[in-house]
Amino acid sequence: MILPIVGYGDAVLRKKGVEIPQEYPALKQIIADMYETMYNAYGVGLAAPQVGLAIRLFVIDTRPFSEDDDLSKEEQEQLAGFKKTFINATIVKEEGEEWCFNEGCLSIPEVREDVYRHEKITIEYFDEDFNKHTDVYDGLIARVIQHEYDHIEGILFTDKISSLKKRLIQKKLQNIMEGKTRPDYKMKFVAKKGR
Repeated sequence: MILPIVGYGDAVLRKKGVEIPQEYPALKQIIADMYETMYNAYGVGLAAPQVGLAIRLFVIDTRPFSEDDDLSKEEQEQLAGFKKTFINATIVKEEGEEWCFNEGCLSIPEVREDVYRHEKITIEYFDEDFNKHTDVYDGLIARVIQHEYDHIEGILFTDKISSLKKRLIQKKLQNIMEGKTRPDYKMKFVAKKGR
């Protein structure tokens, strides 16, 4: 089922997600719905707070990035095959040079900004079958993971840009909160909640 994506300004996007137990109600269905919602919105990642759930869960499928002709064949193959569910994740190490990439977010449509993130991360998490993993990722995969991980920490990519850039996008953010933005996917806007 395609879920509405929560728009910028909703309090759930600022909550630190709570850890979830293996017997969390309808977890497999929530995960399936999150993938369907993400694909419907042409995203590469989606965190539970973005569908209104303040829990430590996010899903990623970097296949769309694999079509970038500027990447090596090896990078394209790696991105094409990367699809994972992360439950109760903790980034235990960030290392390497911080590098810039133009990011967007399904909860903040029509806003894209350059964000600096670490090149390489080590992350502990459970998969959808509650098997524990500790993995190391770098490049674009690490970046997407860091972006989604921020969501379960109550952080948005707009928190990582300069105050000048924040002022420049203020009107766009206000439009999102007021429900004046019209992305081509289902959204739930803060101003429309009480109506």
